[in-house]
Amino acid sequence: MEKVALVTGSSSGIGYETVLALAKDGYQTFASMRDTSKAGELKKIIESENLPISILELDVDNDDSIVTAIKKIMLDKNRLDVLVNNAGYGQFGCTEDVTIDEFRKQFETNFFSVVKIIQEVSPIMRKQGSGAIVNISSVAGRMGFPGSPAYISSKFALEGLCECLRYELGMFGIRTTLIEPGVVKTNFFDSMKIPESKKDPKYKQITENILAGLKMMVEMGTSPAQVAEVVIKALHDKEMLPRYLVGTDAAMFMEAKRSKSDLEFEKYMSKELFPA
Repeated sequence: MEKVALVTGSSSGIGYETVLALAKDGYQTFASMRDTSKAGELKKIIESENLPISILELDVDNDDSIVTAIKKIMLDKNRLDVLVNNAGYGQFGCTEDVTIDEFRKQFETNFFSVVKIIQEVSPIMRKQGSGAIVNISSVAGRMGFPGSPAYISSKFALEGLCECLRYELGMFGIRTTLIEPGVVKTNFFDSMKIPESKKDPKYKQITENILAGLKMMVEMGTSPAQVAEVVIKALHDKEMLPRYLVGTDAAMFMEAKRSKSDLEFEKYMSKELFPA
């Protein structure tokens, strides 16, 4: 039986590599993206390697676009076995500097769009009695730090949603998991949104320090292909885990968090982020 997969945010980075990995693993894969004109490189690989990949327009911030895209998949294949929720962006800036509207937009893309897509896909998978939903989260969904509360809060929300779904959808044979990378070598920082700091000079300094540190970590960061490999591993696991950490930095931070009390971890992170 043909296996069908959908990946959101597939024009570059993790989504792009996940599409290729799924296709090579035998899935008829729908590579969805807001702007299909950005699929040039992907189209070249599809043609040169004869991969079972279809380019699909899907704007995760538009409910009608989501419904239309899912309908196209069902008309074409009449099933959907894997959904990878990858589309998203980073909103940086301290809490006082990020407007309520900017917070809402962050949640619309990183959280509410995921809810909407799952609401469209889960009835299909329930009818099939099988399926897998893979949510690309972040190690930032398990630990907070200054300078990006909107992004981190959206990932915390995604983590909570997925924990609920493992109970709700698990009884129907639908598996759900979270992929939690650390810093990944992508164009993430090119698309991030950074507000102008107007409240206090310290906020600006905090945000700049965090961004500088993260950009330095990118040089030694995890490749998008490594994240895609973990997605495939999760799908192949007989018993899909609730979470999969990706990257030595993510593993290091989570090990520190597990081994310390909340207050000890806060002090540890403060020393890492703000060395004397």
